[in-house]
Order: sequence, then C-alpha cells, then structure tokens
Amino acid sequence: MPRTALLVSTALLAALMPLSAARAADDPAPTPVDRFEGEVPFASQPAEGIFTWGGDSDDPPALRFADRADAPEGAKVLAGTYNISGYGGFTHDFAATEPAHDWSAHKGIRFWWDGQDNGKKIAFEIKDGGADGEASELWTTSFTDDFTGWKQIEIPFTDFVYRTDYQPVGGIDHVLGLDRMWGYALTLPVGVQGHFAMDDVELYGKADQSLRASVTTDAAVYPVREGRTASVKVSVATTGSAPLDEPVTVAYESAGGTATSGKDYAPVSGTLTFPAGTVSGATQTVKVRTLDDRSAESAETVPLKLTVTGAKAPAETPQVVIDAHGLPYLDGKLPVKKRVADLLSRMSLAEKVGQMTQAERGAVGNGGDVAAYGLGSLLSGGGSTPTPNTAAAWARMIDGFQLRAQATRFQIPLIYGVDAVHGHNNLAGATIMPHNIGIGATRDPAIAEDTGAVTAAEVRATGVPWDFAPCLCVTRDERWGRSYESFGEDPALVKSMETMIQGLQGRADGRDLKDDDKVLATAKHFVGDGGTAYGSSTTGSYTIDQGVTKVTRQQLEDIHLAPYRTAVDRGIGTVMPSYSSLDIAGDGLGPVKMHARGDMINGVLKGRMGFDGFVISDWNAIDQLPGDYPAHVGTAVNAGVDMMMVPYSYQDFTKILTDQVNAGRVTVGRIDDAVSRILAQKFRLGLFEHPYADTSGASKIGSAGHRAVARQAAAESQVLLKNDSAVLPLKKSQKVYVAGSNADDLGNQTGGWTITWQGQSGTHTTGTTILQGMKNAGGNVTYSKDASAPTGGYDVGVVVVGETPYAEGVGDVGNGNDLALTPADQAAVDKVCAAMKCAVLIVSGRPQLIGDRLGEIDSLVASWLPGTEGDGVADVLYGKKAFTGQLPVTWPKSEAQLPINVGDTAYDPQYPYGWGLTTLTKAPKGGEATLRALGIAAKAAERTGSAAAGRKLVDKARLLVQDRIGQSVTAAVSKPFADADHLLLTGKYAAAVEKLREAYAAA
Repeated sequence: MPRTALLVSTALLAALMPLSAARAADDPAPTPVDRFEGEVPFASQPAEGIFTWGGDSDDPPALRFADRADAPEGAKVLAGTYNISGYGGFTHDFAATEPAHDWSAHKGIRFWWDGQDNGKKIAFEIKDGGADGEASELWTTSFTDDFTGWKQIEIPFTDFVYRTDYQPVGGIDHVLGLDRMWGYALTLPVGVQGHFAMDDVELYGKADQSLRASVTTDAAVYPVREGRTASVKVSVATTGSAPLDEPVTVAYESAGGTATSGKDYAPVSGTLTFPAGTVSGATQTVKVRTLDDRSAESAETVPLKLTVTGAKAPAETPQVVIDAHGLPYLDGKLPVKKRVADLLSRMSLAEKVGQMTQAERGAVGNGGDVAAYGLGSLLSGGGSTPTPNTAAAWARMIDGFQLRAQATRFQIPLIYGVDAVHGHNNLAGATIMPHNIGIGATRDPAIAEDTGAVTAAEVRATGVPWDFAPCLCVTRDERWGRSYESFGEDPALVKSMETMIQGLQGRADGRDLKDDDKVLATAKHFVGDGGTAYGSSTTGSYTIDQGVTKVTRQQLEDIHLAPYRTAVDRGIGTVMPSYSSLDIAGDGLGPVKMHARGDMINGVLKGRMGFDGFVISDWNAIDQLPGDYPAHVGTAVNAGVDMMMVPYSYQDFTKILTDQVNAGRVTVGRIDDAVSRILAQKFRLGLFEHPYADTSGASKIGSAGHRAVARQAAAESQVLLKNDSAVLPLKKSQKVYVAGSNADDLGNQTGGWTITWQGQSGTHTTGTTILQGMKNAGGNVTYSKDASAPTGGYDVGVVVVGETPYAEGVGDVGNGNDLALTPADQAAVDKVCAAMKCAVLIVSGRPQLIGDRLGEIDSLVASWLPGTEGDGVADVLYGKKAFTGQLPVTWPKSEAQLPINVGDTAYDPQYPYGWGLTTLTKAPKGGEATLRALGIAAKAAERTGSAAAGRKLVDKARLLVQDRIGQSVTAAVSKPFADADHLLLTGKYAAAVEKLREAYAAA
C-alpha cells in the first residue's frame, strides 16, 4: 500500500464512492486525503502521519484503525476513545520533506462521521502556509454531533475562518492559501467520555472563481486631513497568481458612517471592472474627496461599501476617516495636564473603559476590535511575534493596529507593550543582555543604564513604545523561578541598578519619552514578589512563584518597598502589581492578592510615594482574585489598577467594568483618574503626534555598537569565586579542553524570556556562544560536549555547565527543577578536573550547589545568563579584561540553608554576598595596618560626599580581605564580609571597612 493517502487513484475512489456522494456532472473527481486503510501511519513531523495531542497526559485520545463491516469506504475506519478535561484531539500532517498540497481546484473537504448524538460541537481545522504542518496558519470551523450513525459531513472552504485565539506561528498572511495545505486537525468534545469513528476524508466539488479570486483593499482605514482626498486602492488577487477566468466587478458607494454626505465629503459611487484575463494583483483606485467646513470636530467616518461579483469580497468595509482637528487636546503646545483634561471631558464611558483595556495581539486578529472596543493598549506576550520575526514585520504589525485606532472618534493611539526584560528579547537578531541577576553582579550603575538605553532604542525602532521592565524584585530565596529577573537579594543593590530606568526612559521628568530611542518603563512586580515563602504558591504546580510574602511592616518597608521609592523618584512611568499575596503581620487581613491591595496601590504607591504614572495589571492576574468576574473587575479597579491586561477576555472586561460603573460599584471619579493617568503617558510619549513606528533606528538593532554594550555587561557580570594556582586568566598559548552542556548553546546562555516565554536550548537567535567567544579570542581550544574525547595533552580544561531555560513558576525548585548540576554536567566536571587543571563556569539564573566538587575544581566562575555575547565571557577568561563581578546573591552550601540572605543572624554560606575575586590586579598588602588607613580615608570620603573615592577605598579593603580568606570561607568571616557590601551600597564607607576588618580578624 503506498504511504501517502493522496496516491490512491481517483478512479478507484470514484468506483468506491457511495451513491450519496455522487458529484455534479462538471465537478472534478474527488481527491482522496485519507482512506484509513493503513496507508498513513501514526507518526509526526517531519514524517507524514496522524498524531494525538492534549492539554495534559490524560487528554490525548486513543486512536486505532478498526475493521468495520459498515465502513463507508474500504474495510477500515479511524476509531478512537476519549475523556478530555482540558483539550485534546488529533492531527494529520503531511510530510514536511515534500511540497505542500494544492487543494485549490475543489469546493471543500468532506468525510464520514459515526454520530453519537451527544449534541457536542467538534472543531475541524485545516492548515495552510508556513514551512510545514506545525508552522502554518490554522483555519477553523465546526460541526455538531446531533445524529446517530454514519453521516457525510461536507464543509465548503468558504466556511473556514482564521483562528484568532491561537496560532502556532503568530500568523503568516491571514489569507487561506488552498494551494499550500499541510493537513487537518479535529478537536474532540470536552467533558464527555466517548468514542468516535471517521472515514474517507476527501476533497470534493469544483471551486468557483470566488474561492480562487479575492478582492482586497490596501488598508481597512484611510485617515485623511479635512479637505484632502483619500485614495482607496482596490486589488484583485488569485490563488497561484493565475489570470482571471471570468470578469470581476466591484460596485462601490459611500454610505453611512458619522460624516455627512455633501457637508463633510463629496459622495461617490460607481463600478470597477476587472475583465477576464486580468493579471493577479491588478489595482484600481477609488477617490473620496473630503470637504473643509472650517470647524473644530472629532474624527468622522465615511464607509465605502463594496459589492463584489465574481470574487470573494473584502472581509470588512473600508473606511475613510476625516481626522479630528482643531480641538485643544490635539495642540502639542499645550501642557499635558490641559490636553488630558480636554480629551477626558469629551469621552464617553465606553471610550474611557476602552482606554483601561489591554488585549493580546493574537486575540484581535487583523485588529478590527481595536476600534470596535476603543482599546487603549495591545501587548505581545512572551513569544507572541509577527511572521517573519523581523524588525520590519514588527513595525508593520504595530502600525496596522495603530491605523485601526485612527478609526475611533478621538483617534487616541494605542500604547503597545512587550516584556523586553534583557534586550528586545522577543525579536530574533536583537541584542540580548545578561539577565538582571548578571547586571546586579556587575555592581556598575553605568552599565545598567547603558543596557537599558540599548534595549529602549531597539524596542522603539520596531514601533513599541512601552517595556514591561525593569523587575525591581528583591529575590530572597533562590528556589524561586524568577530569581534571575532580580538584580539581587539586597534592596540597596536593586536601588543602585535602577539607573536602568534612565536608560529606558531618559530624564526623570519624562521630557525624553517622545524620542525615537526611549520607551515607557515599568517597575514590577509591586510589591514583595521576591519574598514569597516556599510552598505557599497556589498556582498549578508552582512551589513559590505567585505565593505569599509574609513580613512585618518594617521588613516590607526596608526590603520590598524601598526600590519603588527610588523608581518613583526616577520618574518611572508605569507599575505592575505582583501575582503574589502580601501578608503583613498585625494588619489583621491575612494574605491578600496584590491586585486587591488598595492600601498598597492607592495608599502607598500613589498616595504616600506620589506615583503619577499608571498601574497595569499582570497577565490575567485579576482572575486570581476571590469571587466572580464582576468582583474581580471591581476589586482590582477600586484598588488602583488603572489598565487591565486581559489578553483574551477584553470583551467581557469592557462589558463588566461598564456594568460596575453603571451600578455604582466603581465611581466615575475612579475611572477618570485611571484614564487621565493613561492619557498623560500617551501624550508624553508623543503618540498623538507620531502614532506610527519611527524605524530610523532599526539599522542599529543587533549592531556592533549595541553588541559592544552587551559584551561589556557580560564581561563585568562574571564572578570569579575561586582561582587556585591562578588558572585564570587563560593564555592563548595553552591547549584548552572545553566541555559541558552550556559551552556551545546560545539558548541556554540567554535563558528564559528569549524569543519565547520559557526560552529554549539551541540556536534561536543571533549571537556568540562562550565556546565561539574563546575561539574568537585566539584560544587554542578543543571541544567535547560530554568530555568523551581523550583528555591527554591539554594544559587546562574549561567546563561550562548549569541550567537549561525556564521562566516564572515553571522554574521553581520542586516543580521539576533543583539546584544541583545534572548527572551529565557532574560527569563532565569530574572527568576533566581529574585529568588536568580546570576552570568551571556555571551558566545559570541562580546559584548551583557545587560544594561537593569544590575540592577538585581549581577555578570557579558564576557566569549567570550572559546573553548573546559570549565574547564578553571570553574577554575575562583570556585576560583582555579583569574579573570584577561580585555575588548579587548569597551562594548557599545546601538547599536546606534556603532562604539565606545578607543580614541574616545565622549566615554560613559557600560564598557570601559580595564575594568576587579579581584578576590582572594584585590585592593590596599590609594587612591590618592597611585596613586601618583605608578606614580613615573612607571616613573622610564619606564626610566630603566623595562617593567614587569611598567605593574605591572599600573595594581595596575587600580585595585585601578576600586574599586573606582564600577558600577558608567560614561563618565568622562571611557575615561581616556580606554586611560590608550592604553598607558600601548605602554609602557608609567607613562602616563597610570596619566590617571588613572584622572579617579579616576572623579569617
């Protein structure tokens, strides 16, 4: 039997067809897709085959080819059983190694279904475009199982619509390309235990020209200044670009809308004709002239109704929009406050609610709902990207959404947001910085600002004006899967790295936000997300993320709130509450979700701290609040959340919030406050004057200059924990044996939140691995990932080990993760370090437990997640730059010690907070006498306000003390050593040196 179903002869199939499937005389013979006689195996990409899928391990159905005497065709049918709680179904994908199939000659697809009369809808999808069945577009329809026994289900291709809730590649061209088909899929009913049988999938009927030809316009919205003329380009296109077989006519008429015919525009009507033989892509133009009535007014619409004969009509009626003009809020010379007040006074409740609503780009399809719901914002979740994932495609996509907003009454632009948490990390080819944990290790506020500036420039160049960064969490337990999003465990360190806000936004007064290389920043996650207790999470299988932070009020102020005071002073534009709950000792409230804590959002953030930006919720976070959905909405808005991230439920949200206001449960004053805050930032960003992408900076995305910043950050983030026998820096003359899972893996090196939400191993963007960086540095290196190659004849080994990517609670320890090296990594370390002097680099988002192997390791480096620039790691390995990084978190001896942090009463780590050896610089000599002298000088620097001198003096003392301690890191030296680094960051230089003297004496 041939392997592919499409090789079954049409003549044989015609002979086997039941009488009920007889075709019209001029129809082509049906083309078989699946006979289920065993000609297609159960397999998956890249091979052709049928495979199952589901939301969890119980959801995929069980399939088999079953003998049935009553089979509509042949002897066998596809049969299966299912009991689905989430979602599940099966797919037939065609082989990715062969060309896509051409279904364009047929009217539709049909198959036989053995009905169970359960009244359930069954979704049926087809796949077109893209590289293969798993990187294609999904088009969907459904049929209802409301019958018993075999019935032939016929589905014309005209019934299929583009899926807006999920696309595996984020959409390709949103055009059903019947000449590029990759297969089909069925989603089975949820909540019923059942069985099914299916047979004889085939293409039927003759496609009329309306299936092969379509009329489109070059846009859905045509903004035009009053008195000017709009040009609407009408085009005809055919499948396969074949000329038209028959004429296509397009009758057009300006009718309806909010503009008045004869007063606001000159009415138009007529017919465009595309004769038979017209080439695909031919275009004709309809012009709509607007009239100048010289009065200030809001935008007005002129729909151009199109009636198409001989082809598929456009999906929607194009609209000419006469731009709003002459109104005070449009005057860029007026103060922002006056512009906001004027615009707010004109808006309806529905328009205000729309501004408070943020949807995911994938939920709004081609963007029609942007105007229909007056949406204020769209976002891309992690991995939600245009296809292709290029800077130009991002700009086109966002400009398309912004164009939709121009069809609203006041033409309020969208504010589009992304999680660019370490560079423009959703964009392939962007410059990816070290994650925040590495930035904290640099102890360099200037490099933090520079990385923010590069990120802002690359983000804004793609049309995105808003970044959900930086994370100001103070990580207190490295079992947390978001540890790497934090600058460190000490609020003083986090505060010092908030220079990143200026890199992103510019000056604190917001005057730079309109620039083409700045974005609105977001301080997140307010407040206490880094302090959640292990085991307190109630989210799925998470163990600590989104859990409960239990603190005294003083601990809350000193540890978790402190970075937000700094952020507000720095002019942060938006703040995002945490998923987690806050339990303040003595307040009598118990654990309360942050999105419901009006005392903290309204009271502390907006009230006491004076935050004048707006508060954006986290992804569907209000769904975690107590009560029903109306309670979720009312509680969060009343608590002070100004804009709600409701990615796929924006329609429900807008209705419910409107109902809440009308019922008096949310006041108009609260709505006006929220909308005023949102509008103010849109004005500051210059979006009213320039809503579309300024791509003039796109050529700098991933440029040498930007990568140089990332390379510098990567170099400064490397923390040298141990360096016996001065193994590092390496010499170019040495023969170096390189091994380990993370030596040559860009995905592991960049971590989570890179291209996709969770990140992935392998090469998924442009960059340099650590191995390649070592080669670029001129190193004489040999690579064996698993250390299986012979180890003889080498001067030194470098073993690069650590974690694979994860994000958020998926990375929580206990949720399939721990802090130990994998067996393969352990084996590589053991083999290489037993054979030669060795340096071990740990590429990870948090400390790894390495104490049992410290004796066999000569040099140990905490490399964190250095981003795309492995050259920066090589710079310090080969001595082009000195190791200068310091631990931003305490490195524990065992998991049992966690949580362990600077300032703890009991403190006995593997390496203390602030630890970091250096190279290329000798430690100061002189012992106690030198420390006394440094202390006197530090006191003078503190008295005169000389911060740079004070830091330099403390750093000298630290190097002297580290040299004394060596690897004899005891509890007696660790506590004062860590305390000294905290004191340094708070500007208490003399006290810091005194603590280092204490550590020196205990060594």
